[in-house]
Amino acid sequence: MLGKKKIVAFVPIKDAVKAKKFYRDVLGLRFVNDDKFALVFDANGVMLRAARVPDFKPAQFTIVGWEVEDIEKTVKGLQKKGVTFEKYPFVEDPNGIWTAPGGVARVAWFKDPDGNVLSVSEHA
Repeated sequence: MLGKKKIVAFVPIKDAVKAKKFYRDVLGLRFVNDDKFALVFDANGVMLRAARVPDFKPAQFTIVGWEVEDIEKTVKGLQKKGVTFEKYPFVEDPNGIWTAPGGVARVAWFKDPDGNVLSVSEHA
């Protein structure tokens, strides 16, 4: 029923000013509007709603991720914009890029200003 429908992604935020700057200026998403409930961004044809939530605790897992063609280039580009990548104990790469067993995927995690875990990944 929903297999051919567009997805709408949601990210909870507390600070709309910081979120707008991060998602628009750092990640490069096109800002669409502020409907007072959420900041709305276009993430390459997917609507991302950064929803104002007065009280929440960020999840300890990835809530939104982007598939990229060159993860090393993407990570370095985001680092130049001030993004800090998480250094989990199972990640040996100095840039925070984890390689899945068998090399089928490479993933790097970072957080938005509200502490939400986001990721970039490259898939074989």
